[in-house]
Amino acid sequence: QEKLMQSGGGSVQVGGSLKLSCAASGYTYNDYCMGWFRQAPGKPREGVASIDSDGVTTYGESVLGRFTISKDRFKDTLYLEMNSLKPEDTAMYYCAAEDGYYKGKCLTVAGRPREEIFNYWGQGTQVTVSS
Repeated sequence: QEKLMQSGGGSVQVGGSLKLSCAASGYTYNDYCMGWFRQAPGKPREGVASIDSDGVTTYGESVLGRFTISKDRFKDTLYLEMNSLKPEDTAMYYCAAEDGYYKGKCLTVAGRPREEIFNYWGQGTQVTVSS
């Protein structure tokens, strides 16, 4: 059974950095689109970044230049490196994976992955940025 286990996150001051990890079990990252999403209190979940089977990455405008999505094919682990963090980055962060229906390609809107293509989700990890 496919399972995504997240780690990382925590609390940091403005301008700080954090790195999130998402390890797969029963699933191989290389063939599928992977993404990171976040949800702040009282707001809908939004796409943050995606990486497709060829390693092509996309980012939402609010994180472009500050966040980096990557994957380690040998460890089957997805990462989100977050730099220059702002209070508005405070949210619960989720990793997600699609099941191959889109043949490893990510569907995005303005660089943000589209939630409806993803079938598997991590458990979420909190990121809090304080000023």
